[in-house]
Amino acid sequence: MPKRRFATLDVFTDTALAGNPLAVVLDSDGLDDAAMQAVAREFNLSETVFVTPPNEARHRAALRIFTPARELPFAGHPTVGTAVLLALHDRVEKPGIDALAFGLEERIGTVSCVVETGADGRSGRARFKLPVLPRYLGEAADAAALAEALGLSPSDIGFHRHGPSRHGAGPAFTFVPLGSREALDRARIDEAGLSRLFPDGEADALYLYALDPQGIGRQYQARMFAPRLGVREDPATGSAAAAFAGVLMQFEPLGEGTHDVLIRQGIAMGRPSAIDLQLVIADGALRSAEIGGGAVLVAEGTLHVD
Repeated sequence: MPKRRFATLDVFTDTALAGNPLAVVLDSDGLDDAAMQAVAREFNLSETVFVTPPNEARHRAALRIFTPARELPFAGHPTVGTAVLLALHDRVEKPGIDALAFGLEERIGTVSCVVETGADGRSGRARFKLPVLPRYLGEAADAAALAEALGLSPSDIGFHRHGPSRHGAGPAFTFVPLGSREALDRARIDEAGLSRLFPDGEADALYLYALDPQGIGRQYQARMFAPRLGVREDPATGSAAAAFAGVLMQFEPLGEGTHDVLIRQGIAMGRPSAIDLQLVIADGALRSAEIGGGAVLVAEGTLHVD
């Protein structure tokens, strides 16, 4: 039986046992789709990454990303966490190199990453440019239906110019703006309401956000529910932060230039996370966006799976 190295990291945090846990299987050659899905269910984290050699030698690695329920074409916290882990390994082999840039091949395309490793040898920070810009996915459900699915009142939904919307930069999200931090804390998934909201079985992940009362500038607090993906609630969701760039373009009066946004997530779960989002706007259009954050190595071991 082959011995496959794995590691777990906490992502979008600089502190162990916070942020969003991630499992990374480093020796994934020979594992088929069913085996990868079974291993992801075994770890039972929001995502598990399987690392294989890249298709193009100039890239660092190829990644497959699985939730406990299915594969994703792209996700942010697996990208940040795996980039930091690979950079930590590269630093052992090439001492003195603290900053690296490389491409990671994901199902959505090649993701360009820049990583800085920490002096402790077990942490780092990574940024990556979105391989695709967020897409508008059509009208969201009305406030009453969303409120029912979330155990809220329709009056809780919306603030300033913001209303419910659908965007995606990989997975599809329904974004639900809430008028207060109190409403954000009070939200809960109502299974009957969720089934009425998505009667065909397929369901968007629901991303709830509110203005951060502790924030200066563009800072938000968020929660993400994706029970149809096997993720009851996620402590930090990089792909949602990526798609949130589309929300900001729709509802915020952003001018030309570079805009930095901080999203805090996982607070209600006791897993505080911080996601950096940067947008570059030129001629009134979103030209590029980047996601960044920290990651900390928590555990390493061997997986005995054929």
